[in-house]
Parts: sequence; structure tokens; C-alpha cells
Amino acid sequence: MVSPSYSHTSGRCPPSFSKEPNKQPNTILPQLVFNASLPSTHHQQVSYFLPPLNPPCPLPPYPPLSLLYSPSFLSLSFSRIAVYCLTMGAGFSSVFKSENPVTVGSLPSKPGLGDLPESCAAMILGYLDPPEICKLAKLNRAFRGASWADFIWESKLPSNYQTIVGKVFGDGLENLGKRDVYTRLCQPNSFDDGTKTVWLDKSTGSVCLSISSKGLAITGIDDRRYWNHIPTEESRFCSVAYLQQIWWFEVDGEVEFPFPVGTYSLFFRLQLGRSSQKRFGRRVCNIEHVHGWDIKPVRFQLWTSEGHYASSQCFLTEPGKWNYYHVADFVVENPNASTKIKLSMTQIDCTHTKGGLCLDSVLIYPSEFRERLKHF
Repeated sequence: MVSPSYSHTSGRCPPSFSKEPNKQPNTILPQLVFNASLPSTHHQQVSYFLPPLNPPCPLPPYPPLSLLYSPSFLSLSFSRIAVYCLTMGAGFSSVFKSENPVTVGSLPSKPGLGDLPESCAAMILGYLDPPEICKLAKLNRAFRGASWADFIWESKLPSNYQTIVGKVFGDGLENLGKRDVYTRLCQPNSFDDGTKTVWLDKSTGSVCLSISSKGLAITGIDDRRYWNHIPTEESRFCSVAYLQQIWWFEVDGEVEFPFPVGTYSLFFRLQLGRSSQKRFGRRVCNIEHVHGWDIKPVRFQLWTSEGHYASSQCFLTEPGKWNYYHVADFVVENPNASTKIKLSMTQIDCTHTKGGLCLDSVLIYPSEFRERLKHF
């Protein structure tokens, strides 16, 4: 039987396991002593020296093959072999965790992204879009700290963002950093008693604005024989105006807002059919009362305070589906002054009635991204 025991003796770190009976080394080393039955005719005590936890040699020695295949080593219990392996692992890992790389013969690590100064990281982030900045902020501490730099987010904000903040929030964001201001503006922000909502596109920082059906002047809206406001989850305002039946159809609206310089498109969001709650997880739309929209087209008109006027007309189609009907485009050239916009949608041919229409809102969207609305 093999009876392993630990003792501490002294000696230099050997290049490999030594097998020397009853010989004491000169330095302190962990020593595993076996009373092994050797192939010879007599029994003797054999000491197998383990490497120290912090050896001066580059790598800890491995046991010779003669030891691994000897009956003495194979007769060890699994628990004792585990003690041996843990001791070997401690010495091996200490080579790579040593605080003095020169002592263990390894080279110092090369500089990485974690060593990049925050000022340099901030310069890199300034060339990226806001979603990419937020992704790189998760990379390491340098990029996370640089992602809060005001000059980065001020370049992403609209040129007249202070005027927009004053219009929507008043003086509520004076003490916030530019990143927090950008975050707040990217959220839907209501004003004018909740009838209008403005937000920034997260990727480009462009201004988007929506007017609810309650913020529009609708002929006959107070008469429940014609119009009703019905709740729905399909609107950002949680309700839409539903037309049951009417002869004279007219909707007018007006908004004044400090739009940044650019070209914008105006849309009406409409649906033929009455929206209802989901049933068994599926959307249900009642198109039973849809009529009159295929006889004459609906006319859209747009006026701006800068003297721009445009009109268009089209038939309302695709019952049961929300559609954005394009009215016209307009250009903003002066960001320091509020642009006043008037709009209308009419179908005033009194030879027939119209009905079964849901009016959700009016949307003002940057013209360069209008193709995105096809996916909504």
C-alpha cells in the first residue's frame, strides 16, 4: 500500500521529479512521500518532490512516465490524486499570475482598448451614430466614460434643440447633460394638453411630430350620430375618431413648432373599418359600415407660414389596414422661428354619404426617411 504524506524540506526547484530515497533537499519544497513497492526485491521509501507555489523556473515539472505507469502511483486513491493535481495546478497558475513577469520569464502584456484615454475614445465616438455609441459604451470603462461627453451628444442634437426643449419642457432640463437631453427628446413628449407629441429619431436626431384626432377640428365631432372617440391600442394616443356616417366630411388642423432646417412630409393616418380589441390574440376590424370612399376622392391641403401651399387627392382603399396618406412636403429654412402649418382633409360631395372611417392622427416626418412608414 502507498501512504502519501506531506513534509517540507529545502532544496532548489528541480527540472523534473526526482526519485531519491531518504535524501533531504536544501530548500523548502512541498514533498510527497510514498512508501512504494518498487520493482526491486526490497521496499524503500521514495520521495517525489512537487514544484513550489512560486518556482524560479518558467514552468512546473511534470512527473516522468515511469511514475505514471508504476503500480505504486496507480494504487493511489482518487482523493489523494486530486490533492496532487491541485498542488500541481497551483504552481502552474502562479507562473501566469505572478506580479513580476520578468522573474517568470514572460513578456509584459501589450496595450489594448482598455488603455485608450477617454479623450481619444470620445473623438472616435463623435463619428458614430447614437445607437453605435451606446453599443461601444459597453466595451470597457474608457468608452463608457467617454460616451457621456457633452460635445458628442450636442453634435447629435438638432441645431435648435434649446428652443425645442423650451417649447416642450420649459425649464425642466437645464441641469441635465447633453446625453440625458438626447434621451429625453427621443421619448414621446406630449404638449398642448396632450394633443400633440414630438420626439427625435434615435438614429438620426431628426424631429418627428404627431397630432392626435382630439387635436384636430372635425366637423360634427360633437354629434354622436356621426363621430365617436373609441379607445384602441393601435394608436399612440390610445384613442381614435370613428366616423359612422356623414354627408359633409371635413377635418382641419393647425400646429406651430420650431422645426430644424430640413424637408418634411405630412401624412394622415387612416383606416377603413372600425378597430376593436384583439380576440384570441388576433386583431379584429369591422368593415361592415365602410362606404362612399370609392365614389369621389378625398382632397388634402397644406399651408405654411413661409408661403408654401400644396394639395393632393386620392381614393381611400385597403379596408382593415392602417395607411399613411401623403398630403405634401414642405421646407423649413429658418430654425430660429416657429413654423406655422395648416392642413385639411375634405370630401364635401353631398350626393352620397361616407362612413366607416377611423382617423388616428396627423404625422410630420422627415422626408428622407418617409420610406420607413411603409413598414409601420
